[in-house]
Amino acid sequence: VLDLGCGYGVIGLAIARAVPEAVVTGVDVNARALLLADENARALGVSERFAAQLPGDVAADERFEGIWSNPPIRIGKPAVHELLRTWLPRLAPGADAHLVIGKNLGADGYQRWISTELGLPTERVGSSKGFRVLRTSRPAAG
Repeated sequence: VLDLGCGYGVIGLAIARAVPEAVVTGVDVNARALLLADENARALGVSERFAAQLPGDVAADERFEGIWSNPPIRIGKPAVHELLRTWLPRLAPGADAHLVIGKNLGADGYQRWISTELGLPTERVGSSKGFRVLRTSRPAAG
C-alpha cells in the first residue's frame, strides 16, 4: 500500500495498524516528516511493515495494491497533476486509489481529469463536510 504525501504517517500508520498483513510505503518530499513517520511507526510497533521514503527512493517498477492520499492540493494544479500522473499509474491491476480532496479545492475537476487524462475510472464514493472521497481504479488485466 502507498501512502502518498504521507506527512508524519497518519493514513499509512492507520492502515498498518488496522490491516496486520499490509506492508505500507509512505512517500513525502519533506525529510522531517519522513523521520517523524518512521518514529511513529516504531512507537506503534509497525516499523517492520511501514517505511517512509523520498519519492526517488521507491523502486521505479514497484506497484501498489492500494494508494491512499490526501493530496497536497495547495502546491498548485500543475504540481498535483504531475504527482498523480507519476503515482496513480503504479496501481497494480485491479487495485484502487482513494483520494480525499476538498470540494472547494477542485475535487470534481480532479475526478474528471483523472478519468479523461489518465484513463483511470474515477468516481466519488463519499462526501462529507466539504470533502470528497474519490476512488480511482486500475482495471484488472485481461
